[in-house]
Amino acid sequence: MTRVITALDLTDRALAERVLTIQHAAYAVEAALIGFDGIPPLQEDLAGLMASTEHWLGRYDEETLVGAVAYELEPGVVEISRLIIDPAHARRGHGRALLDHLDELEPRPISRVSTGSLNTPAVNLYVARGYRERSRIEVAPGIEITQFERP
Repeated sequence: MTRVITALDLTDRALAERVLTIQHAAYAVEAALIGFDGIPPLQEDLAGLMASTEHWLGRYDEETLVGAVAYELEPGVVEISRLIIDPAHARRGHGRALLDHLDELEPRPISRVSTGSLNTPAVNLYVARGYRERSRIEVAPGIEITQFERP
């Protein structure tokens, strides 16, 4: 089985469409877990995604794109803005593999990420990778986002 991680060019319309499909499916799962469907990437359209200035890495299982991570770089910091895995391919180590690859590709003293506080699978993944809770922000009544940081 061939699994590859590579940079993604979201100006490629067909690729951006696949990423958007995965993104909407992944964030629909998170929305169900946290009880809130106002997550911005869940509402994003193709034009918005294609205009993204984030860096993107994609994970392929054979010829199929199964997940991606988007990130931004600041001096000394990598900020993970999205980690999306196609729910049909979840729980197979794709998210961990993307994060491990990102660590190797863009080593920085600090790595940051945030997720819905009730998104237990994501919280467990980040905590298992050494992230610590930095803060919680209420984004809607009763809906919190946890911000994590790993030195």
